[in-house]
Amino acid sequence: MSSNDKVFQGAIPDYYDTYLVPLIFEGFADDLARRVVAEPVADVLETAAGSGVVTRALAPRLPAGASYWATDLNPPMLDRARARQPARPEIRWKPADALQLPFPDGSFDAVCCQFGVMFFPDRVRGYAEALRVLRPGGRFLFNVWDSLAHNEFAEIVTRAGRTVLPHSPPGFLERTPHGHGDPSRIRSELGAAGFRSVEIEKVTAASTAPDPSHPAIAYARGTPMHGELAPHGEDTVQRVIEAAAEEIRARFGSGEVCGRIQAYVISAC
Repeated sequence: MSSNDKVFQGAIPDYYDTYLVPLIFEGFADDLARRVVAEPVADVLETAAGSGVVTRALAPRLPAGASYWATDLNPPMLDRARARQPARPEIRWKPADALQLPFPDGSFDAVCCQFGVMFFPDRVRGYAEALRVLRPGGRFLFNVWDSLAHNEFAEIVTRAGRTVLPHSPPGFLERTPHGHGDPSRIRSELGAAGFRSVEIEKVTAASTAPDPSHPAIAYARGTPMHGELAPHGEDTVQRVIEAAAEEIRARFGSGEVCGRIQAYVISAC
């Protein structure tokens, strides 16, 4: 993982929330929230909360009197999440590293993480921390993107970046969010962290955008891919967006566009 891969700052959180969240995250957030409350929970921890899409989906589903900690390593993303979340007394916010959680052992009935474990520099350690703060019988629920080959818009934007910058191709999307969708590796790492029961489900969904430029802007400006493109100048960023939008238009049409997204959803205890 590049050190740039965890940098969500500047305008990235705004583009992320405006473009990327409705494009790929909202449906999976509803799915994850539903799974968390499928069994009784009183205390929930969310790690890598990002701009709060899971928080907004899960908080209204929790029973009265529940406790909910939303955490993230990046304060700008957490600030964005807090600003977008209607005030709820059960939600508390805390900048926190998922590899060194500031909570006592056995504090939670469930720990959830929406597309965040791919950013852990040491996933086994991050998984072990989730297990440490879980009560006996508690569940760790998270999701991981499948490869670029199964996520059409991300693949197109990556290809556009490589075309525009053949000598310095951006690799963030393939390397990090789409570089860890391997069920056997996930099982192995969870086992090494101490989990004994692991369920993995492949989930395929539709990614819909109002026009071909929307996915291109989402990935090129709303993820750390922007940190790979920006040093080459704003003109280069715009060329990547235009090249990606043109391919999306050619494949999916000039109006509303719909592409495939695919991920794995994991429940471990």
